[in-house]
Amino acid sequence: MSVSTWRKSSYSANNGACVEVAYAQGVVGARDSKNPGGPELWFQGTGWGRFVADVKAGRFDLA
Repeated sequence: MSVSTWRKSSYSANNGACVEVAYAQGVVGARDSKNPGGPELWFQGTGWGRFVADVKAGRFDLA
């Protein structure tokens, strides 16, 4: 799979809690910017939109 450049949001505060995203052949990837060699999540179609909506809604908050 040909992956575009991994990018971190310009809104990142450089506090170590950043996510990077990349695009590749119709899918969107996400990974932890502190561990670029670690696991990656890849989303197809509307899966990315649902993931972002769930993050914004706090469904993945650990506290």
